[in-house]
Amino acid sequence: MDLDGLAIFVKVAELRSFTRAAEHLGMPKARVSQRLAALESELGVRLLQRTTRTVRVTSDGEQLLPRAKLLVQEAEEVSAMFQDQRALRGLVRVDLPITFARDLLIPRLPELYAMYPHLELAVSTTDHRVDIVAEGFDCVLSIGTLRASDLTAQRLGVLETFNVASPGYVKRHGLPRGLEDLDRHLIVHYAMTFGTDPPPGFEYRDGNTYRLRPMRSLITVNSADAYRGACLAGLGIIQAPNVRLRTDLEEGLFVEILPELRAEPMPVSLVHPHGRRVPKRVRAVMGWIASVITPRLARDTATS
Repeated sequence: MDLDGLAIFVKVAELRSFTRAAEHLGMPKARVSQRLAALESELGVRLLQRTTRTVRVTSDGEQLLPRAKLLVQEAEEVSAMFQDQRALRGLVRVDLPITFARDLLIPRLPELYAMYPHLELAVSTTDHRVDIVAEGFDCVLSIGTLRASDLTAQRLGVLETFNVASPGYVKRHGLPRGLEDLDRHLIVHYAMTFGTDPPPGFEYRDGNTYRLRPMRSLITVNSADAYRGACLAGLGIIQAPNVRLRTDLEEGLFVEILPELRAEPMPVSLVHPHGRRVPKRVRAVMGWIASVITPRLARDTATS
């Protein structure tokens, strides 16, 4: 049986798109169609139902898909058994939060390529949740509480949060000394999706739980860069994770606000769709990402 054809079938079935599968596999779309047609001819069944708009897996395809995934993964592992680690090759698609990618991971990519010179990365950077399977990612670095899913997650630790404002904002509005003072202050509102997230507020610990105190906001943003930029412009207080805030505080770009009332630390996880059979090239990239990120994280009391 054509293992390469099975691998192409798996990718098209996962992405529900010949075009995206061809991009992921690095081959012409016509070649993808030809290899799938040959596989269907060999098996004597139709695996995919194609229309002008969608690709749907047939009932025969649904039966084959889990077995095909196992066969492809096992073939990759057998092939890798007799290869030097430096010989690992292939494309790994990852999604990273913008700040992590720009400030921590991309500057250190030469280290990864020194270890695995034949690997290729396709790096997506976004502060929004992505559909790992539909968008064809091999792994995603996720910040925040994970939604329940069939995906596999490796929790790396947590990011401490800081309450900060710009020196200009503090000069105009003063330093709040307690929760009651926040009624006279502004907060920059961060929302993953406009109109559906909780209203603007200041999160703080109250005993064994965290509460949200409503606050007035002049601006709502949906990216880490805009969040930081709005704070630098003096538009309000932010509650942000410590990716580079500790350095910003040391350099005087921000002033810490109510340090005894910080928001809940944010979990950091590596999420992937491969279950227990993670391809070696993906495992290598995930291990490197963890080695770079974990030293920047705080102790994770939820998993200790």
